[in-house]
Amino acid sequence: MKILISNDDGIGSPGIDLLTRVMRTIGDVTVVAPDGGRSGMSSAFTVSKPLRLDKVFEEPGLVKYVSNGTPTDCVKLGLNEIFADEKPDLLVAGINHGANSSTAVLYSGTLGCVFEGCENDVLSIGFSLCNHSWATSTQYLEPYILPIVKKIIGLNPPKGLCFNVNAPEGPIKGAVLTRQCRGHWGKEFEHRVDPHGRDYYWLTGEYFNHEPDATDTDETALSNGYISICPLKIDMTAHDYIRVMEQVNWQI
Repeated sequence: MKILISNDDGIGSPGIDLLTRVMRTIGDVTVVAPDGGRSGMSSAFTVSKPLRLDKVFEEPGLVKYVSNGTPTDCVKLGLNEIFADEKPDLLVAGINHGANSSTAVLYSGTLGCVFEGCENDVLSIGFSLCNHSWATSTQYLEPYILPIVKKIIGLNPPKGLCFNVNAPEGPIKGAVLTRQCRGHWGKEFEHRVDPHGRDYYWLTGEYFNHEPDATDTDETALSNGYISICPLKIDMTAHDYIRVMEQVNWQI
């Protein structure tokens, strides 16, 4: 297999090193990652400055590139420049240091990679671990990565679908199929005053779960020690609401 790997934590993160090592057991790996952290970039791409793409490592079965762009830029460069003649068989993003469950999918640079791959008809999977520290242990997650990837490949999913995999910190009880939990982030800024008496704001935030009693969400799975496997799609049309809107005469 030809496998493209990217992330939003940067080329030097432990998460992408682990993912690269695991994916090399099933194919030839090309890594294209940012030169530093790009968390919260979602699907942002660069329009105001030139992009760089530098090869930093190569050996049989593995090539690594670094870019000054966003996670989505990295995937775009990989698909348009490195894989210009033939698409990769698989795109895997992560392993992100920090959860990307519930509404975090809207902001995640890791999922930005996944959506970009999916948009280009490449089977795409994102992995995240619920701890922001680069020093946190990945020993419990590692044995699950390859089996999950192989099971998703075996599904031969249709175009337009991609997959968001989140793992809890610490011992793992197993993996379960989930849906995206409804919730929101509030209290998002801490107000501070600098030494010159000027106000400034530091991003923080508190997650509010709107479905604390639901049993089938990604948040519930993670809180109970299970890996969450959630299918996502590019088409965000509210198909079920179209029937309601069809009752209105939209001729204006």
